[in-house]
Amino acid sequence: MAGKLGGSDEEAIVDINITPFVDIVLVVLIIFMVTATYIVQKDAIKVELPDAATGESTETTSLGLTLTEGGELYLDGADITEDGLREFIRTEKRRIKVEGGDLICLIAADKTVPHGDVIALIDLIRQEGVAKFALNIEGAELPPEAAGAVGAPVGGGTTDAP
Repeated sequence: MAGKLGGSDEEAIVDINITPFVDIVLVVLIIFMVTATYIVQKDAIKVELPDAATGESTETTSLGLTLTEGGELYLDGADITEDGLREFIRTEKRRIKVEGGDLICLIAADKTVPHGDVIALIDLIRQEGVAKFALNIEGAELPPEAAGAVGAPVGGGTTDAP
């Protein structure tokens, strides 16, 4: 019979038990997932982005610029100088002019980077003719007083209620 449960003592067991195989595959998958996240984090550029509640996401980015706490400048994860960045922007503008579209920069600066350094980077890309750029931020919650468009005092001052 094809559907008997017990089987007799005289017949050999010819069914394949795949339970140990599935267990081994799941363990290997877990090991792969854990090591993959470690490998990605090891090579990442460490930047602590400032928080802002009113940020918007961007769809496409042609250039990803990162300014670290130590003042290093990275273009799409690779170390670059200001002169190298100028040359790269000029090359990309020529390529985009042929293909059509606009050159967009996404600037990620550590929150400890001086404001003047970020402005200098923005000025550099604008000097090269890049009109569209965005500042990368971490998302944050809006405070309750900002959600209803209530006029909250600026600078921590107080208001006198009548």
